[in-house]
Amino acid sequence: MKKLLLYISSLLFALSCLVQLNAIPIPGANRGGEAVPRVTKSGGIERSYVQRAKLTEAEEKIVIALARKQGVEKVARISTYNIHPSSARGIRVQGVEKVREREVSYQVLTVNYRKWFHPGMEPRKGDVRMGDFWAGKPYTRKQTILRVGKTDYRCSPVQGLSFKEAESMLGLFLAGKFTYSSGARINERLLAQVDWNKPSRFSKRGDAISVGFPHKGGTGSGFFDMEVQFEGGMLTIKEMFQAIP
Repeated sequence: MKKLLLYISSLLFALSCLVQLNAIPIPGANRGGEAVPRVTKSGGIERSYVQRAKLTEAEEKIVIALARKQGVEKVARISTYNIHPSSARGIRVQGVEKVREREVSYQVLTVNYRKWFHPGMEPRKGDVRMGDFWAGKPYTRKQTILRVGKTDYRCSPVQGLSFKEAESMLGLFLAGKFTYSSGARINERLLAQVDWNKPSRFSKRGDAISVGFPHKGGTGSGFFDMEVQFEGGMLTIKEMFQAIP
């Protein structure tokens, strides 16, 4: 029953990531030779634009003004992304990070552009519009800093575990010092696809420990959910699920 509940939870989480295109859109996967966006920085703002969605200087000014009007006082990053499988594209604005010990938080605003968004779509009630751009309210993203050796890694807030426990498990994953159950349907090819350098979450509910990592293909390429056992410094993967958009 525990494994069934974990599987259902992982499946629902995967589906929510794939369908919430307007609330918290996920950039499309790097498909069919699609170029990885080049990151640039000027005027104190970092930019990452996909090939078919590059903002002009004038358009950027509108996006920044809209973000400020919606509560993102200082913009740190503007990025664009493809909304696969459609031809629509979106804009994401990120505010300046606030760091308090191990906790990091920053505002994220989804901006829609009439020329790029789904045909016929209009602002929803409560959205603010400026020209051909509109946006709802920003949401706050929170992350936890995990330290392994001299390197910092970020993931969603750790739940039900101490920082030390999460860092110990991450260190074992990074070093490849873990085993997996014979009935877990895991092979070396599958493990080679996991990006161990980018942990997404560590959580514990009751006796069940769940961890997550993205696929090596990059943002939007899918992720892995695992149920693990961590006892006496030994790490074992009990179950492993893969979600691919």
